[in-house]
Amino acid sequence: MVRLVEDFIRRWNRLSLALQFLVAGGVGLLAVMLVVGLWVTSQIRQGVIRNSAATTALYVDSVIAPLLPDMRKSRELSDSVKQALDETLDQGALGKRLASFKLWRRDGTVLYAKDKTLIGKVFEPNANLDHAFNGNVVAEFNKLDDAESRREKGIGVPLLEIYNPVREPWSGDVVAVSEFYEVAEDFQLTLNAALWSSWLVVAGATAAALALLSGIVFRGSRTIETQRTALEAKVAELQALLSQNSTLRQRVQRASRRATAINERYLRRIGADLHDGPAQLVALAALRMDSPLLLDPDASAEQRQAEVAGIHKTLSEAMREIRGICNGLVLPQIETAAVADILRLAVAEHERRTASSVSLALPTQLPELGASEKISIYRFVQEGLNNAWRHGQGKDQAVKAGTKAGKLFVTVSDGGPGFDPARSEGLGLAGLRERIESIGGRFETASGPKGTRLMITLSVEEQP
Repeated sequence: MVRLVEDFIRRWNRLSLALQFLVAGGVGLLAVMLVVGLWVTSQIRQGVIRNSAATTALYVDSVIAPLLPDMRKSRELSDSVKQALDETLDQGALGKRLASFKLWRRDGTVLYAKDKTLIGKVFEPNANLDHAFNGNVVAEFNKLDDAESRREKGIGVPLLEIYNPVREPWSGDVVAVSEFYEVAEDFQLTLNAALWSSWLVVAGATAAALALLSGIVFRGSRTIETQRTALEAKVAELQALLSQNSTLRQRVQRASRRATAINERYLRRIGADLHDGPAQLVALAALRMDSPLLLDPDASAEQRQAEVAGIHKTLSEAMREIRGICNGLVLPQIETAAVADILRLAVAEHERRTASSVSLALPTQLPELGASEKISIYRFVQEGLNNAWRHGQGKDQAVKAGTKAGKLFVTVSDGGPGFDPARSEGLGLAGLRERIESIGGRFETASGPKGTRLMITLSVEEQP
């Protein structure tokens, strides 16, 4: 039993709120309809019976009352009165309407009846008879359960039993009660029609109320379901964003740690470049400043000039190398420039520095990016073209940019011999990877015998 209850509760909870209301509300309104319908039909039945009985009683009383003697003085009816009653009750419209007639005395004696065998008999007064002697018209429809009503039971047609008080004309006191049974076939049809009409009205009102409330509840349920679906979608989207943010945070942390190490390597490389290049040339020039040719007064002017020219040349080479290192470190003013202009600037600088040619392919319009993204793009193109010049002999150098599915991509390629990215990703490429990934971008390397291609992808959906 407990399992059945639990199974029912589980299945009930699976239903939507609208279906739960429809079932529970339907059962509740059906119960209310039955209660209200029974009460209304009971009231209608009593009212119809009471009104019909009053009308019939008034008619019968108007016909019978003039035939009766003074009931206070007469304990029995004379033969002439009985004959007059027989003639009146057996003839005309009244005879067709009345299936039976009795005249009662207060003590339960039958003074007159169509069934002659009942005249003079005494019965225990029933409740209806007592009510009638109290001055009330009492009526019952098709209830023939009294001892004196055996004859009426055998008639086989619906009967309206009416107890009508017979009053004394001058005092108004009830001196007798007439009990008669009216043939009620037409009355039954009228009563049934009234009862059916009342049931239809109650059922219609209940159905209309259920339909109206169900419509409101179903609309509210659809609204709740739509909002719940939207909320679940938002929660799922938020969870995805939280997961993505966590992944990006971890990537940024890793990129930050690697960037710190790479910066140290950059500083060591810059120090090495300065030490092995300009510093050596300056040291050479300093040594040549102590050359005997400059200090020997016997040296010729041509020798001194040649030595000075050599020192000047050495210092010029040192300055040139220092400028080259500075040009690689110092950025041009690109914060306010468009992305397309930055790409053209990086390509032009490379062509000027290396005296080589680069193929540049740009769409008609590129999205605007922030300063960090612009710097990253410039450094990417600069380092990619430097690698193409040094390792790919400057063959088939190309830069291409475009947008796809809310993403900006930039590629740098060459037709050199290529390299193995898994083994020989140098300091420059590693630094670019960390720079691009730190701003949420993606860095890809592809290399083979037919050349090398570097590509970065940046999201532009949330960029200003």
